Amino acid sequence: MQAFDKDLLSIQEARDLSVQAFNAWKIWSTASQEKVDQVCAAMAEAALAASGRLGIQAHEETGYGISKHKRLKNEFAARNVWESIKDIKTVGVIKHDVEKKIYDIAWPMGVIAALTPSTNPTSTVIYKILIAVKARDAIIIAPHPSAAKCSFEASRIMAQAAVENGAPPGLVACMQNISLDGTQALMRHKYVALILATGGTPMVRVAHSTGKPAYGVGPGNVPVYVDRSADLEKAARYIVASKAFDCSTICATEQSVVADRPIAETLSSLMQREGAYFMDTHQTGLIRNLLFHPDGSMNTATVGRPAEFLAGMAGFDIPRGTRILVARLKKTGRDEPLSREKLTTVIGWYEEEGWEAGCERCIQLIQFGGRGHSLIIHATDPDVIMAFGLEKPVFRIAVNTMGTLGAIGLTTGVMPSMTLGAGGVGGSITGDNITTQHLFNVKRLAYELSAPPAEAMVPGTSVPRPSAAEIEQTVRQVVTEMLNLK
Repeated sequence: MQAFDKDLLSIQEARDLSVQAFNAWKIWSTASQEKVDQVCAAMAEAALAASGRLGIQAHEETGYGISKHKRLKNEFAARNVWESIKDIKTVGVIKHDVEKKIYDIAWPMGVIAALTPSTNPTSTVIYKILIAVKARDAIIIAPHPSAAKCSFEASRIMAQAAVENGAPPGLVACMQNISLDGTQALMRHKYVALILATGGTPMVRVAHSTGKPAYGVGPGNVPVYVDRSADLEKAARYIVASKAFDCSTICATEQSVVADRPIAETLSSLMQREGAYFMDTHQTGLIRNLLFHPDGSMNTATVGRPAEFLAGMAGFDIPRGTRILVARLKKTGRDEPLSREKLTTVIGWYEEEGWEAGCERCIQLIQFGGRGHSLIIHATDPDVIMAFGLEKPVFRIAVNTMGTLGAIGLTTGVMPSMTLGAGGVGGSITGDNITTQHLFNVKRLAYELSAPPAEAMVPGTSVPRPSAAEIEQTVRQVVTEMLNLK
């Protein structure tokens, strides 16, 4: 009965927050650009000031990752995301094409239901609130149950800053009574206009099944190809650091190294120097059985864990200071669970002869579990780089950088974001890094450029009025059909 009561509380909370958010949005939808920017700047500042504390709280509540890395992600969400959107127009006329006589006018979506993950609980909350409020939307966070407290705290800090700077109460909210029924009630509420879902595949599928517009994120089984033309020392340093960053809890983290065979031995030695431990066949088997259940699902007890923790769970010793575990693999697909996405400090290792074979292996990995997401390449040969860019079925190809930080826009020029679209091939409606421009509609005021064709102005041929007999016959047919249906 207690669980049932919790579900009822969660459903009622979803309803109450939706009504409050809608009423707040009706006020906020008329806000000036100056007021919008003032409120967002204050929220970003408040979140940035709390980024360290929120990082510690997120780590302590979930057990995932490294608190200092979570602080860095919080800072990225508060500072880099805000810097990337602060000058974007989101109110009134945002563009005017003088030649075509068209005015583009921003129009907010309304109330957004935002589902957030346990792996990046506070940084995703900060980022989503900023891009939603900047677009003049209201937002309700539906956090993962295992990260409910830290997600609520991040939301509370930003909501308080918003109200103190003139935003209506209820514009920013977060559910505290978390249940599946409550989250579904939120997504299906009549006042919710759009769903912004970041998390696992089941969550995204539920979001897309509500009948509401939804931005969802697919899994990121990201390969990193290292070409014979690459700066190998840099590649080794970046791959190990990226995979170890917050214990691989960002979906754009490298999942498998595909090494060009002539440089494979050198690359492996350089990675070992950076803290990579290459497991033997027996150890790889132990890790395989630890990370994945027979149905292919990942053991959540291993998510976001340090390498030494995983080795201890699996039952073997590794050198102190080991940052990641490397599994030498031959197969890709269901017969090799370690070729899947691994949200922890384990990475696959493949060796292929030449970039063409490396390209094919990368495609196999992407097709198995990361369609549309991301790929990393380390190379200096521009032809090889462009070939990967043209041929890979992904929407982020990061070159000579860390996958973790490059795909989200910290070390590259792509739009800073914590929600990375996977495009149509990945089950998403966009392949973009989701930002504020995705959270408002654009209506267009268009003046006439040319007179209509003369034929369009000519009256059409009139249709003769039916006779009384024809009307009577039609009525009889309809009545007869109705009687036959009974």
